[in-house]
Amino acid sequence: MVKKYDTDKKKMNPVLWFLFAIVIPITVTITLVLIILSVAGIDVTGWMKEKANGIPVVSNVIDTEDEATIQHEQERIQNQLDKKDAEMKQLKSDLNDKEAAVEQLEQEILKLENSQKENKESETAQGEEEISSVKTMANSFKDMDKEQAASIIQNLDNEIALAILKEVSNEVRGEILEAMDSKAAAALTQQFIQSEN
Repeated sequence: MVKKYDTDKKKMNPVLWFLFAIVIPITVTITLVLIILSVAGIDVTGWMKEKANGIPVVSNVIDTEDEATIQHEQERIQNQLDKKDAEMKQLKSDLNDKEAAVEQLEQEILKLENSQKENKESETAQGEEEISSVKTMANSFKDMDKEQAASIIQNLDNEIALAILKEVSNEVRGEILEAMDSKAAAALTQQFIQSEN
């Protein structure tokens, strides 16, 4: 029985034997070789990546420098695109704000033009009323006694007097000016001639 126990003890588990006899020595040897080659100036990791990149399954796991560079470049381009998108959104927002401001200004211009048009129409109507009233007064002076008409025109404002004198015929105008004081008649005649030019 003792002999059987010694035999069982001497027989080692084959997995442990494989581990201690083959795997550990090979791992230590490879590590020493890598250290020696790295110290000697050889790029062992680059060479290993290059060789591993040729193996179909392993190449998906290992990143080469080119892939890292490409990935970095893609990230940089994506960042630039994001910045440009943000800038475009900002510019669109600014454009919309400016279009709204332009539309508001156009509405103000339209309001001012309408107001100006109404003012012109009002002024035109008022001017037509004044012309109509001046014509009516001028007709009154045609039928009036010339001395009486001259006295009234002398006491009027010069602009109104000129407007009335312009509306009456030359014959009536001459009779009214003849009946007026000579200085007042001369002043009105001078203003009449200047306004005609």
